[in-house]
Parts: sequence; C-alpha cells; structure tokens
Amino acid sequence: MLTSAGITFFERGWLSANNILIQGEGPTALVDTGYCSHANQTLALVEQILGGKPLDLILNTHLHSDHCGGNAALQQRYPQISTHIPPGHAHCVADWDPVALTYEPTGQYCPPFRHNAVLLPGTSIRLGSHTWQIHAAEGHDPHSIVLFQPEHRVLLSADALWENGFGVVFPELEGIAAFDEVAETLNLIEQLNPLTVVPGHGSVFHDISDALHRARAKLDYFVKNPAKHHRHGLKVLVKYKLLEWQSVDIHEIVTWAFKTAYLRDAMPFKGQDAEAGTEWVQALLNDLERNNALVIEGSVVRNV
Repeated sequence: MLTSAGITFFERGWLSANNILIQGEGPTALVDTGYCSHANQTLALVEQILGGKPLDLILNTHLHSDHCGGNAALQQRYPQISTHIPPGHAHCVADWDPVALTYEPTGQYCPPFRHNAVLLPGTSIRLGSHTWQIHAAEGHDPHSIVLFQPEHRVLLSADALWENGFGVVFPELEGIAAFDEVAETLNLIEQLNPLTVVPGHGSVFHDISDALHRARAKLDYFVKNPAKHHRHGLKVLVKYKLLEWQSVDIHEIVTWAFKTAYLRDAMPFKGQDAEAGTEWVQALLNDLERNNALVIEGSVVRNV
C-alpha cells in the first residue's frame, strides 16, 4: 500500500490489468477493474479491504477489456457507484457497441456496463484525500488517460509506461499512425517527473528514467520496423486469449482467429483462403512456442 497517497495496489496477472484502490477523506475509488473472467476475484479483493464500506467511484484509464471487464460486476455489487470513463468512446458505451469498443475485433469480451461521467484531460478529480490530475495519454489507445497526484508525485500510468516498455499500439494494427503519440505520452510522463509509477501491468516502480529509456528504445525499434510491431501485436492477442483458455485444441484457436477481425484481416487474402489462413495461424503459434510463451502438444496448445 502506498499509504501516503491512500493507495492499495492489487497487482494482477496479465489477463487482468492491475487495480488501484484509493481511500481517504473524499470518495473511495477503484481505478481499472480487470478482465471479466476475473470479476469475482476483483470483487473479493476490493471487499477484503473495504469490509462493509462503500465503493463510490470506478475510473477506467481506457476501455480495453482487461481494464473495464469488472465494471458490470462492481456496479451490481455497489448499485450507487458512479463510473467515470475517458470521453472518446463514451457514446459507444452509452449505445453499447462492442465492435467500436474493440471487444469483437480483438476476440475478447466485456459485459455491458453504464457510465455516469467522463474523465476530461486537463481537469482534476478528487480521489480519497487528494486531487488527481487527468492527462491524455494517446498511443496504446487513442482515448487513454493517465492520473497524476502532484504532491506525492504518483503516476497511474495504465499501459502508457510499464517498467519494461508499454502496451501494443493498437491504432497501428488498424493502419492508423500512432507511434508519434506514444513518443508524446512518454515526453509527458518525463515532464510530470513522477517519483512512483503504478502501471497497468507489472509491479510498481521508481526508476522512471531507466523505464523511459527502455520504452523509447522499444519505440524506436518499432518505428524502424513497423511490420515487427504488427506481428508482435497479433501474437499478443493470441497469447492473451490463451491466458484465458490456458489449454485449448489448436482447431479452436484457428476458428477463433478466423472470427477475430484483427487477426483475420492480417491473414493472406484476409482469411478468404482457409488453408493459407490456417498455416498463418500455425506460424504465429510456432513463433510463440519458440519464445517460450506456449507449448504445442499434438493438437493441444497450452499456456506457459
């Protein structure tokens, strides 16, 4: 717990984003809620700390399924809770559009939830005993925000900065240039000059200079090798789904890939040639096995 800022940090496995519970004299808030298949665990973690006390706010740094998949369960458990999301996709949440929200194109799922307000970059919000600044953090997701507490110099960085990099730049997978936005967000983080970074995945860290150096080196590599980033992003989607499945028949992976737009559109002939598409999926799995991210045992693929 980062007691000075009223933070309790729940480091989750990579299927779920980390959860940050903030308490104090003002509203009690949970920042990001994990993936839907872990919703019961998210509820248990929050209830263990709060006991019978209410949870006032949910804040989502962005609307990828691993960051808001627990929203619906928390809204059911705490009916009076207010949910705040970045403004970019607020209309898609209001009308619940799983395609625009990227759940169907990535082959993931997020139970529908409501929102009550937006987190407008350039403004601030009271969480616990402190005021937190809201900053735009484009790149990984064009609508993502980060939260910064200036007195304690704590940054909730979501997927804009991890200790060893940053999240896949999803607009680039759609053919939309976004590497410059990643660089701008890294520059913003450097300007904020946090002492502590609480990332969306991985452990809390304090050596921000080294983390920024690693992130910029990774970004420079991807800028020079965009095809490498694209293939990396597709392998991340497969690995992420395998984190959910843990063990699955290879034919089920192939079927899922043909139904998942991000993968299908990257296949030879955009998935119109079944044999070529199947071979392409097998090549992705072989790459992941060489990187020790999974094992293939006959027709079964297992997570590592």
